[in-house]
Amino acid sequence: MSSANYRRILLKVSGEMLAGEQGYGIQPSILEGLASEIASVVALDIEVAVVIGGGNIFRGIAASASGMERASADYMGMLATVLNALALQNALERISIMTRVQSAIEMRQLAEGYIRRRAIRHLEKKRVVIFAGGTGNPYFSTDTAAALRAMEIGAQVIMKGTKVDGIYDADPVKNPSAKKYQTISFLSILNQNLKVMDATAISLCMDNNLPLIVFNLKEQGNFKRVAMGEAIGTVVTSDRR
Repeated sequence: MSSANYRRILLKVSGEMLAGEQGYGIQPSILEGLASEIASVVALDIEVAVVIGGGNIFRGIAASASGMERASADYMGMLATVLNALALQNALERISIMTRVQSAIEMRQLAEGYIRRRAIRHLEKKRVVIFAGGTGNPYFSTDTAAALRAMEIGAQVIMKGTKVDGIYDADPVKNPSAKKYQTISFLSILNQNLKVMDATAISLCMDNNLPLIVFNLKEQGNFKRVAMGEAIGTVVTSDRR
């Protein structure tokens, strides 16, 4: 047995993360780096599921703001997450990590349909399960999909990999004196309107006492360090004791 802190983790990755410095699409070096980070945690005998966004290809909410019907825009965003999931699957399998992509929108030639018990069985067989298609419903973000899937599969924690090293009281890029939180409650995030995850996802985690860790995924080795229990990033917990 490893000395890892967790048995089953859900990793949430934004689509923008895959775009790297180019700002859109998929940067191969970023994709390979992400696959390597996931592989290092799988090697610890930890079960890993991934929810990936699609903002590097298409953002439904942005298209909706430009006049597109919201439901149509959101479905297009869900399809973008499938593209990213298939790319990540390919990158993982090139380094001999077994994977399954499960999509909330049925597309049998590309991915399995989402079935909770099957997803759990894949995880038990040490396959990385990549959840695509969000929740399958418009008006819900991939953050909400991450919270929902994490609870359905019995994950012990959601780890949100971002470009910054935790949660701050202001944007650290715009405000160098922004204060970083080591720990914070879900309620404080909602009250302060901090842009960590959307309110639906935060409320789901809070109501079900599911902890969230926000950390910098761009720094090599960080995912493994967080999985081993190192105090990296910001830990978000319910107010309940």
